[in-house]
Amino acid sequence: MMADEDRNLVEILEEHNEVDIAKYINYVSAQEAGAIATFSGTTRDTFDGKTVLELRYEAYVPMAIRCMKSICSSARSSWNLVSIAVAHRLGPVPVGKTSVFIVVSSVHQVDSLDACKFIIDEIKASVPIWKKEVYANGEVWKENSEFLNRRLDFERKDGIRNEKDFETQRHVRKSCCGAKVKVVEEGDSGISKHEAHHDF
Repeated sequence: MMADEDRNLVEILEEHNEVDIAKYINYVSAQEAGAIATFSGTTRDTFDGKTVLELRYEAYVPMAIRCMKSICSSARSSWNLVSIAVAHRLGPVPVGKTSVFIVVSSVHQVDSLDACKFIIDEIKASVPIWKKEVYANGEVWKENSEFLNRRLDFERKDGIRNEKDFETQRHVRKSCCGAKVKVVEEGDSGISKHEAHHDF
């Protein structure tokens, strides 16, 4: 019998490699699995009335993989799961294409459905993968609501009152899946120092 960690497949796909959905569904398929739940995050064509051309993803790959494996372990500790597969693309992702794909198998549907939602929410809130939305008339790095909510919860819990306090407290945390911040060079046009990730 395979150890739980051997039933997890976590991959970061380099630029221009599309997500092979059938590969990941086949990976989690098993005779004991009565349910397979999936989440496919795809590039949509508009955001706030602006035409979206593509999304571009960057990541700190070693830590992103470590964090996603940790999220899979957390899911296993909360639900009775058979297998988990998670794939995330880097580089440009055109409209209609999949950027992130999660598939979870379990004996009963409630476990795989709940775990699938947990995994995508945790990826969006904590994994060091950043998203830039490219519009017909410009581009912007995006923060997602899960990240912002996690940050607000963290600030309330630790009594943080300002950005300097947040930065100090953020570096004290030991978890690889704590708050994530993309730091860009001063002078990058139109980008503030602390901007991050997703919002499918």
